[in-house]
Amino acid sequence: MIRTREIAGAAVFTAFVFAVTFSFAATTSTGGYFDVGEIMVYVTALVMGPYVGAFAGGVGSMLSDALLAPQFAIGTLVIKGAEGFIVGYLGQRLPQGQAERHQRMIGVILGILVAVTVVVAGEISFPDVALLVGQQGFTPVATSPDVALSFTLWLIIGAIAFAATLFASSRIGPRFAWIALAIIIGGAEMVVGYFLYETQVLQLGLASPSAEIPVNALQAVAGLLVAPPVAARVQGAFRKQPGASRRAGEGGALGGST
Repeated sequence: MIRTREIAGAAVFTAFVFAVTFSFAATTSTGGYFDVGEIMVYVTALVMGPYVGAFAGGVGSMLSDALLAPQFAIGTLVIKGAEGFIVGYLGQRLPQGQAERHQRMIGVILGILVAVTVVVAGEISFPDVALLVGQQGFTPVATSPDVALSFTLWLIIGAIAFAATLFASSRIGPRFAWIALAIIIGGAEMVVGYFLYETQVLQLGLASPSAEIPVNALQAVAGLLVAPPVAARVQGAFRKQPGASRRAGEGGALGGST
């Protein structure tokens, strides 16, 4: 049975996903764009669970693409909807009795993987960058000049990403490894989904869809770094509301986080 909380959550978080996805984009060397919508898809899934995560992730992202890149709208509905469901579903199923002694080692391994992904994907897809602000369709209201990004800068960003991963691991605790795995699997579905949609449905060949793989991977990494601590804070705020402590933790993957 659908509860009032889920209906309200679906409406509110769908609006958040749309606003975050639509509000910021950076052009890539392949002619595509990088956005931070993955962050809100993951936050929604971790806080509200798989069904609201699927609805808000799919519909909110689709509405953004309907204005930014209409040819992707239908594919986005399915791909981002599945991504939200996967992260919300797996995030709820935290294995019991995880050994805390492995937490630091897992955090370091994840941090290295994240840093390498950031440096490689960033260097391939963003030798330079232009920011689009307040875009309407493909015509931005304001566009910044192209800004060159050096390999050294990407190394610095990778180091920051490594530190952010360790920080998130220490803040969230042993459950971070499982939540990161849920996000990695959901992100992999998104990357593969867009590749298949572009090659099989849009018939774009292999060059352009292949070039978009590191961009989409970078979006998933941004979500991995930001979404878990943000989701933990959101659930913490829910639990502080009088009379809402028990209900707010239902459906979320981070109900016991500190």
